[in-house]
Formats: sequence, C-alpha cells, structure tokens
Amino acid sequence: MKYIVVLGDGMADYKLEVLGNRTPLQAANKPHIDALAKRAEVGLCRTVPEGFKPGSDVANLSVLGYDPHDCYTGRSPLEALSIGIDLADSDVTLRCNLVTLSEEENYADKTMLDYSAGEISTEEAEELIRFLKEKLDCDRLTLYAGVSYRHCLVVKEGTVGHELTPPHDILDRPIRTYLPQGPEGALYLELMERSAQLLRDHPVNRARIAAGKNPANSIWLWGEGTRPALENFAMKFGKKGGVISAVDLVKGIGIGAGMRVIDVPGATGNYDTNFAGKADAALQALLGGLDVVYIHMEAPDECGHQGDIEHKIYSIEQIDEKVVARLIKGLREAGEPFRMLICPDHPTPIAVRTHVSDPIPYLLYDSEEERGSGASAYDEDSARATGIYIENGYELMRKLLN
Repeated sequence: MKYIVVLGDGMADYKLEVLGNRTPLQAANKPHIDALAKRAEVGLCRTVPEGFKPGSDVANLSVLGYDPHDCYTGRSPLEALSIGIDLADSDVTLRCNLVTLSEEENYADKTMLDYSAGEISTEEAEELIRFLKEKLDCDRLTLYAGVSYRHCLVVKEGTVGHELTPPHDILDRPIRTYLPQGPEGALYLELMERSAQLLRDHPVNRARIAAGKNPANSIWLWGEGTRPALENFAMKFGKKGGVISAVDLVKGIGIGAGMRVIDVPGATGNYDTNFAGKADAALQALLGGLDVVYIHMEAPDECGHQGDIEHKIYSIEQIDEKVVARLIKGLREAGEPFRMLICPDHPTPIAVRTHVSDPIPYLLYDSEEERGSGASAYDEDSARATGIYIENGYELMRKLLN
C-alpha cells in the first residue's frame, strides 16, 4: 500500500458573489477529485488548534501527524532547517521577508503594499540579502538567503515573546500599529528601518521599478522561534516518507522529521509551478521504495493572499488534472494499491487575503475500499454536509495510514 497527501495550501475559501455565491473549490472544474469524493470519506477537520495562529507552519505540522502542542517552536526555525542553518539551542530565528512599503519618509507612516516584493526572483533576492549582510551582520545577527522573498535572520543568545505580525496579514494597511514589540523590539525595528534606507536606491530595485515591478524596499521580521525537535517520521509511523514542496517551511518540516526532501525542477511556489513534475517525482519516489509522499502546493495560498480568484481556481484545476489524475493513473498502471488524502492546510479566503482557523475539508480515498460518505463532490459545503468532523488535525495522518 502506498500513501499520498495532496496538500493544496490555502485551497479552502468563503463563498464569493462574483462566483455566483460559490467558493473557488466549487467553481473549479475538478472531475478527478470529485469522482474520488463519491467513493471516499469526506469531512471537516480542524488543523489549527485553539490558541494557535493559523499559520502554514502549525497547519502543515498537523496534517503531517504532529501535535503542535508537543513540537511547535515557531515558523522560522523550520525554514532555517531547509536553508541548512545549524542552530544552537540559544539561537532565535526570525522569518525575514523582502517587502514593498509605500514611500513616506518616516518608516512608521508607511503602508504594506506587497508582502512578497512582487514575487521577487531568488537571484535578485540573493543579491539584496548579500548586500544587507555586509551592512547588518554582526556578532549576534546573521542574515541567510532563502527562496524568492523568504529569508532568515538568526539572533545569537536571543529571546522570544515578541509581537511580530506576518506581513501578509496587513496588506494595504499602515504599519505603525504592527511594528515589533517586545524585549528586542527596538533592535528589530532598527534593522527594518536601516534596511529601508539601504535598499531604497539599490540597482536591483532601480531595475525593478523601471520594469514596472514592485521594489524590495524593506525587510520585515516575523515568525520568531527556537530550534525545533520533531520526532522522526519513520519511527513515529513505521513508514518511510518524503516531502515535495517549493517552500522552505515545508522542506524544513520534512528535514526535521527525517523525511526525504525531493526537489523538483520548475517548482516555484506559485500558480506557474511544475504541477506535473511534482506528481512524476512522487510516483518515482513511491515506486522506488518510499511508503508515503507529502506533495505540498503553495499556489492556492499565494493566490488567496493576492486576491487572485482566477488563478486560485486555475491552481485547483491544475492540481486535479496534473497531480491527482497523474498519480491515480501511474499507481493503477503499476498495480499499486494506494490511499490518498486531499486537503488544504488551512483556508486562505480571497475576501480577507490571509489565513483563517476554520476547519478544512478533507477527502480520504482508498483504492481497495469503498468509503462513500454521501458527498457528490469535494468542497466546503459537501464536507460539512456529511457530518464527519475531526477535532485534532494530527489524527488525519493516522487515519490515512491505518
């Protein structure tokens, strides 16, 4: 038996008037997923426990079978693992976004225009982070370049307990009331202010502005945490697992859990990602000896943050056609029985353009066992109508494997 998780990050949503009072999941043409729904268990599951913010860190840990109460130490340490940073127990890490702020002279008067600096390329971002490292690194502080707009700051002998707001939560809002607060809040604010001064006239940004793109004119610090300690996936579940993702966060969870991290050429973390390549890599890994593959696709979440209805629907349709259909065909041709879990980690509704803690719709299909629960399609309403509800998201993985 082979086991697959198809994770459409932020795929669930609220109904939109422009879609005829439907959600993107309901509006998308997804015949392969809907066909599975008729023969699968479909229900709702809470992946973000009470008291936790609805981040992809907490939610993906839950879907992978880990109780955030037991293992969550912050978002950025997981990304640090993916980048290859060797953290000391006393280190504190912070997620460091390259963002676009408005042009007011006083930093606190600026507005958050773009949490990703126009999906800045990794090559451009590396040049900017390298430049900032020369100016900002010191004995206590070290910047590390990641992918696109996602980077990391490590603070030696750091402290936690700060109020740090994710930039995607404050799009088009003045930043004054969201500036860092806490023991080292003044230091973090100083770094952000200095970065804005340094990046203002950098050649990379001048070229982006000339090309009509958003400049990366500041860093934004958030997602603090300390070195994580995840139980080894194979020891915990008795299965050899792998992770496929374009984002450092999910790769870092995989590394921390001792899973094989599988890189796919053309995987971007957005709707232009190599959907088919992810499915092919998963098939190769499963038929090559892995028991479980977790395929994470960031695209619906990014589109939710951007308020991009068209491409959120497109991303869901690509997951259906290029991932789910491809996996089913490949496993059936190989004569491999399989179980497949399809779900988001959390909803990212177009209407609010950020994550929410609402329960997510899930679909659990077994190629050898009819599990019909009365659903005729896979979407939020169909999942709610079955009456099936799982309170603890980390139970989904046990349910898949058992």
